[in-house]
Amino acid sequence: MFKTPSLATALKASTVAGLAAAVLATGVPLEITRSYAEAVNVQAPAVPSFANVVDAVSPAVVSVRVESRIKPASDDGNGFSFDFNGRGFDDLPDDHPLKRFFKQFGEQGPNGGEGQDGQQRPPRHFGERGPGPGGPGGPGRLRPVAQGSGFFISEDGYIVTNNHVVSDGSAFVAVMNDGTELDAKLIGKDPRTDLAVLKVDGKGKKFTYVNWADDNNVRVGDWVVAVGNPFGLGGTVTAGIVSARGRDIGSGPYDDYLQVDAAVNRGNSGGPTFNLNGQVVGINTAIFSPSGGSVGIAFAIPASTAKDVVADLMKDGTVSRGYLGVQIQPVTKDIADSLGLSEANGALVVSAQDGTPGQKAGMKAGDVVTAVNGETVKDARDLSRRIGAMQPGKKVEVSIWRDGKAQSLTVELGTLPADQKDASTDDSDQPQEPQAPASEKALADLGLTVGPADDGKGLQITNIDPNSDAADKGIKAGEKITSVNNQDITSADDVVKVLNQAKKDGRTRALFQIQSKDGSRFVALPINSQG
Repeated sequence: MFKTPSLATALKASTVAGLAAAVLATGVPLEITRSYAEAVNVQAPAVPSFANVVDAVSPAVVSVRVESRIKPASDDGNGFSFDFNGRGFDDLPDDHPLKRFFKQFGEQGPNGGEGQDGQQRPPRHFGERGPGPGGPGGPGRLRPVAQGSGFFISEDGYIVTNNHVVSDGSAFVAVMNDGTELDAKLIGKDPRTDLAVLKVDGKGKKFTYVNWADDNNVRVGDWVVAVGNPFGLGGTVTAGIVSARGRDIGSGPYDDYLQVDAAVNRGNSGGPTFNLNGQVVGINTAIFSPSGGSVGIAFAIPASTAKDVVADLMKDGTVSRGYLGVQIQPVTKDIADSLGLSEANGALVVSAQDGTPGQKAGMKAGDVVTAVNGETVKDARDLSRRIGAMQPGKKVEVSIWRDGKAQSLTVELGTLPADQKDASTDDSDQPQEPQAPASEKALADLGLTVGPADDGKGLQITNIDPNSDAADKGIKAGEKITSVNNQDITSADDVVKVLNQAKKDGRTRALFQIQSKDGSRFVALPINSQG
């Protein structure tokens, strides 16, 4: 029979509940005796969970297995193959230490023959995928050479990954999150941005795919989720925040990476980094790590860069980029002062190659590109990205700063060559080792000693004060000065004349064009009294 609790009992229960509430509120433990045991039920604080994002995007993320066909130079019948600088195993002398070693390994090792335990073992063909060109008796075997990550960008099977993941491969396999393996075909790759596109045949199946995020809405501090195939584990999820934007890691002219602190390791390359809406904000491509593992500094190709490149690769298998044909360098504060610019923005033209769109339009060394089609150019990388993103044949308005005035040029862009070469290393076009010209003069305030160049163009630097600003800026003996403040010089007196004029114009620095065996560059040096 149910008995109604007394008032005292009710008050006691109320007191216990009140004390428990006090413990939760203050965090101070109280020694109390509870009449009734209750299950612990903690109200979790409102923190983001990534489970819904992961559930939605995981089917769109794949592991990418890359294989390369290796044709054996020799096969001893035990599954052992060997190639050494184009020489097969049988080509080595009988007393060659490598032949003795590999023969022993082939007879007793794991590749075939009789093993250490005395059991006969069949050969192991790593990465072999059945009969055919890569199978037994074929011209070569498919062996794994790389593994990475990727993701579906369309329902009909296009996959985005990194160029460095697929660059050495001849066969590709996409492994889905449910373990399904699908052969993939390489559609195209772009080494300059480290992007590549694969395609699988789903035989009518529609794949779960993801969309690109809008870079303009990505902020430092936003949560991100990385999904990929670290160390071949597959289907691994890590989380972090966007740590920085616009990172230049020295990998190329189009560096503009997102930095994230989500754990990214080997095998994550080519995998996506998502925002909390399940949109791709970046493609994981590199990590900074003294140890080789994640230390919380990873770099992702931003969606704005990847979106256009991937679209071109899906359409044509290649990427066509606009081309000016000028060599550029950043505008430092010192260079801006030497040119009379109020801010250190834009890209300084070091040289305009003959016959290129920039040269035909009138661009020349010493120009500073300040804007393209009215949009301000922040720096040299910004100019490279802007021009590269435009279609060849397009006419653009290029704003430049020349001789202390703003000017405008119209340039019809060319097509960036597929194999754009670096500056010439032909010794005939480069300055020779330091020599002692017949007539030298010391520019003491610059810390330089100069003389006529052998080719009559510019001044040869024959000596340099190691404590000078010129030495601090990396100028070396044996290099040439070809111009000062964009004026050609052939003597030390020419230099003094230009510097004195710059002082009269209120400049504190002058712009020296320096020619070395590695090419041409501009260096700003302080102006002092010359004479």
